[in-house]
Amino acid sequence: MSGAFRLILASASPRRLDLLRQVGLEPDAITPTDIDETPLAGETPRLMAVRLARAKAAAAASKDAHVIAADTVVAVGRRVLPKAETEGEARACLALLSGRAHRVLTAVAVTAPDGRTASRLAETRLRFKRLTRAEIDGYVASGEWRGKAGGYGVQGRAGGFVIALQGSYSAVVGLPLYETLSLLEGLGFRR
Repeated sequence: MSGAFRLILASASPRRLDLLRQVGLEPDAITPTDIDETPLAGETPRLMAVRLARAKAAAAASKDAHVIAADTVVAVGRRVLPKAETEGEARACLALLSGRAHRVLTAVAVTAPDGRTASRLAETRLRFKRLTRAEIDGYVASGEWRGKAGGYGVQGRAGGFVIALQGSYSAVVGLPLYETLSLLEGLGFRR
């Protein structure tokens, strides 16, 4: 056995793929998973992110590849914001985040060909400026919010709303790179 296994990204997110490419990793396959992402009763945002990342990795597990899966949760206190699917959801998220701090919790899970799984959580704290109605209207009109946790993507126009960020920028985009590379190395992946 050469020790070189294939790499699978268990996500359809173009941002996660771009982040992997940024550090010189090109997945051999993209295998999005379809799991129920409903929070469990009493589940904290941290536990939810880790549970979902591990479930996605398990759903895409392969005997001849390392699988990377991730999940991002945006939280204000214990409240989990949705992945905005409608303009109303996006507006509600932006109104809640306006002028306040929130957390972006991105968990990454890696499954090795031998079935071992390891995961890590990156917690990033952000503070948005107070948003005007015109700024919210403009952002909603851009469509950048669609399908994004908390109704925004920091790598686009919403980056201009951030007045403070403490933690991992790549985790806010969707994949904590340091943690991902550490997990891959720890589970025997070789580039």
